[in-house]
Amino acid sequence: MAESKHKKYNNPVTATITGITDLFRKQIPAGELKPSDRLDGKTVLVDGSSSGLGFAIACDVARRGARVVMACRSGIPEQGERVKKISGNPDVHMLPVDFADIDSICKLSTAIRDQYAPIDILICNAGIVPKESRKTPQGLEEMFMVNYFSKFIFVNLLLNHKVFNPQTPNSSLLTLNSLHVPRIIFVASESHRNPDKFDWEEFGIYKDYKIGKSIELYGYYKLLLTTFSCELSRRLSPSGETRISVFSMCPGPVNSNIAREAPKLFQPLLKVVFGIFFKSPEKAAVPVIYLAASPDVEGKSFDYLFLMSRKEVDEKASDPKNGMKLWELSEKLSQQLKAV
Repeated sequence: MAESKHKKYNNPVTATITGITDLFRKQIPAGELKPSDRLDGKTVLVDGSSSGLGFAIACDVARRGARVVMACRSGIPEQGERVKKISGNPDVHMLPVDFADIDSICKLSTAIRDQYAPIDILICNAGIVPKESRKTPQGLEEMFMVNYFSKFIFVNLLLNHKVFNPQTPNSSLLTLNSLHVPRIIFVASESHRNPDKFDWEEFGIYKDYKIGKSIELYGYYKLLLTTFSCELSRRLSPSGETRISVFSMCPGPVNSNIAREAPKLFQPLLKVVFGIFFKSPEKAAVPVIYLAASPDVEGKSFDYLFLMSRKEVDEKASDPKNGMKLWELSEKLSQQLKAV
C-alpha cells in the first residue's frame, strides 16, 4: 500500500486532518434510517453510554421503544435519568462496569444474565485514548484491555451465559419491522487500516508509551477489534445460517470527550476543531442505530459501515487465518487470567 494511503492515523495531527477530510468525501449510503425503524419489545445493551456517542445511542434506541440497559463506569444514576427524560421512555436501566477490570466485566455479565436476559442487541461502544500507558488490575495495558480484549471477554461471557436468544421467525407474525436475529454491533474505526501487520509475539504484553504513541496504538487495537468481529461472525454462522448478526462500523470523527486526556495545552484548540468540523454524537449515532434497528440488514451475518457507506474491512482483518490466530491468543490469555 502506498505511503500516501497509509499511516493516516499514527499521530493526533494526521488523525484529526484525516477525520476532517473523510467527512467531505462523497459517500454512497448503504440505506436510510427511518422513523418507522422501531425497537419496541427489544432489549438493547449499550456500553460506554454515560457520555458522548454512547449516550446519544442510548437516547435514540430509547426513543425507538427499546428497553435500554446502559453499562457505564460513571454517571449512575443521573445519566440514565437524563435518557429517560430526553427519550420519554421510562424503561432505562444502568449497571456499573469498569472495562479495564476483568472482575468487573464478569460481574456485569452475571448481572445481565440474571436481570435483563435475553438481550436482542448489544452495542459495544466503550473506548479510550489515554495520554500514556497504564496497568489494569490484572497487569494488562489499559487501552489494549478496554478497546479490544474486554470485548472478547465480555461477548464470550454473554454467549456462555446464553443471554442472546435467537428466535425462529413465525411467518404469521412477521411484519416489516420485526427483528428476529440478535445483533452485536462494534464501534470500530477506519484507523484499523493503518497498521502494517499484526504483532502476535507481543500480544497482551504490557509496554510503556506516551501520548505520541497512543493514536498509533489506538488504530492497532481497532484492527484487533475488527478482526475479532469478522472471526466472531464466522463462528456464529458456521453453516451459512445467521444465528447472531455481527456488525462493525466507524462513525467518523465525533465531537465527544474521547480526547479528554490530550495535553492541556492542546485541549482548547481541539475543542474548537472538534466543535467546527466533527460530527455531533447525535449525528454520528445514525449508522449505529441503522445497524441496530433497520430491517435492511435483518439476517445478515456480517456488515461493516464507514459513516453510512458499506465498505470492505481491511484484508488483514477479514483474513480467516488472522481471525483464528487472534482468537487462539485471546482465548489463551483469557484462560491464563481465568476470565472466560
